[in-house]
Amino acid sequence: MQTEFVVDNPVEIMKSKMVDDITKFIFVEDAPQKVDIIFMPGDSNPNAPEKAAILYNEGYSPLLLPSGGTSVKTGKFSGVKVKAEIYNGDYQFESDFYEDVLIKNGVPKSAIIKESAAGYTLQNAFMSREVADKHNLTIKKAIICCKSFHARRCLMLYQCAFPETELLVVPVDVYGISSNNWHKQAYGIDRVFGELSRCGNQFVPNVKQYLGCAE
Repeated sequence: MQTEFVVDNPVEIMKSKMVDDITKFIFVEDAPQKVDIIFMPGDSNPNAPEKAAILYNEGYSPLLLPSGGTSVKTGKFSGVKVKAEIYNGDYQFESDFYEDVLIKNGVPKSAIIKESAAGYTLQNAFMSREVADKHNLTIKKAIICCKSFHARRCLMLYQCAFPETELLVVPVDVYGISSNNWHKQAYGIDRVFGELSRCGNQFVPNVKQYLGCAE
């Protein structure tokens, strides 16, 4: 005799599935492994470079490549969002800010290779590739250290820029948004759905080329 299961509150079940699907797509996370370099797309929050410094100090990578110039909206560095009493330099670029965070957390300047022109994530990825090539780096495996809700877009773009490299994502939560709570607050929903939109329309030509379907 076949048992019939009664679905309690199907609307809530569908909501839960939607949240779960989006969370799995956006919030990419890997366990850290030893790599050739750590990539960091720039921001004005110190959490990512602080995490990258921990990874460096634990021996996961000999090199770090922070990328970021000025805001495309204002044409200047937008200012330190948190811990400004610690990171209080006169930063011209996001990469300058990240470098200071790294150094203040135990990373020697000699381990840092900066990219200081990128204004948005696509440029972070492809300009980091230009810098890596300029330094004749062979990168077989790399970590991307970025905001947790930014993880999927970063991974997709760095995959396009470094198609021969195995990429891991070791993210950090910022601005009170995490994989567990993004759907419980309007701000988190805005940021995550903004990422969904950008993953769908921001860099279609690059994805076509990456997948071998360029027109």
